[in-house]
Amino acid sequence: MKDDPRSHGLWERSAPPAPPTSPLEGRVAVDVAIVGGGFTGLSAALHLAEAGADVAVLEGVEIGFGGSGRNVGLVNAGMWVMPDDLPGELGDLHGSRLLDLLGAAPADVFDLVERHGIACEPERQGTLHCAVGKKGIAELQERARQWQARGAPVRLLDAEETARKIGTRAYAGSLLDARAGTIQPLAYARGLAGAAIAAGARIHAGSPVVAVADAGTHWRLDTPKGHVEAARVIVATNAYTSAVWPEIRAELVHLPYFNMATAPLSDALRRSILPERQGVWDTREVLSSFRFDRAGRLVFGSVGALRGPGLAIHRSWGRRALAKLFPQLAGVAFETEWYGQIGMTANNLPRFHRLGRNVVSFSGYNGRGIAPGTVFGRCLAQLMQGTIGEDDLPLPVTDPVAAPRRRLREAFYEAGAQVAHLTDARF
Repeated sequence: MKDDPRSHGLWERSAPPAPPTSPLEGRVAVDVAIVGGGFTGLSAALHLAEAGADVAVLEGVEIGFGGSGRNVGLVNAGMWVMPDDLPGELGDLHGSRLLDLLGAAPADVFDLVERHGIACEPERQGTLHCAVGKKGIAELQERARQWQARGAPVRLLDAEETARKIGTRAYAGSLLDARAGTIQPLAYARGLAGAAIAAGARIHAGSPVVAVADAGTHWRLDTPKGHVEAARVIVATNAYTSAVWPEIRAELVHLPYFNMATAPLSDALRRSILPERQGVWDTREVLSSFRFDRAGRLVFGSVGALRGPGLAIHRSWGRRALAKLFPQLAGVAFETEWYGQIGMTANNLPRFHRLGRNVVSFSGYNGRGIAPGTVFGRCLAQLMQGTIGEDDLPLPVTDPVAAPRRRLREAFYEAGAQVAHLTDARF
């Protein structure tokens, strides 16, 4: 997008075309204005339009331009935080409510995909969280215990079974989550947009919000060539928030993440790696992830930004690490590469904010945007319709709090990933 092959890489090359949209021109009046054309905003638009609301989505660049169109494509249940820790972070009510919502969220994603015929390469074979060393095994044992106590279909696999499912003996074990799976994320975002338009929503790409004003009876959202008047507003911009709501951006620490994809592998190579097509990530602090797309390309990624000195460092690491995991892929080149930013919060949990009269937002997905974004979008739609109140949401209402030393931490994460990848997988 924007003539940058490193913004969306393989996903842009392989996704079906986005539904036709046009920039906003002139005045439009709607019930609900949604800012941001990613998973949250598009899910909210779809659910609102299906309920009969008049809704307009304002997307600054293109559908799925932010993290929604750049991520790995793992449809996971829950968040990074251990299940038993959520009540302590959010209180018993919201902690339990969020666990229930996010535990079922992957099923909601796949149900939407099926119901609307979204061509996004869905795979419902689960995901594998892989243990690196004794510390990793201990973490997964505890995570398995906590989820199993809640009846979740997760299973701890030993090193041998993990090796059979992945095709490498690099891991001490893994946690198989049968609720989860993978999709082509940009294709999913475009499919949500198409479904929302078919239900009656208006979507205006190329329409960044440059000013917002409370007119008393409604909000006015200005774009370069027009404006929207709406009684209620949903802000769904997360890590790609512009200057209009600086308090959201100030709360989120950007963590860069990149992916690289091979060309389609031969049938023999495909059979030797992830034969059941789960998505994978590991327990390293600078984690790695990999999965196949439907055409047999292996998508391999980690923390880091493909710019400046990081471009050569992460490319070199990717080739070394891939060959170390799967020696049969030594010499296999990456065909595409791309990266984006994850919005991290202080406790690795998302936030619900009231930003003004009838203006609300969810943000801070911490690398878990697909399933949470989808179900939070539905929650926001219900809130705008009045079928639920703020007290019924899965998160408490909080005020944005600026992250301390945000810029320094962002620079540290980008440089730290370069240092880690300079030496990792060399031996």
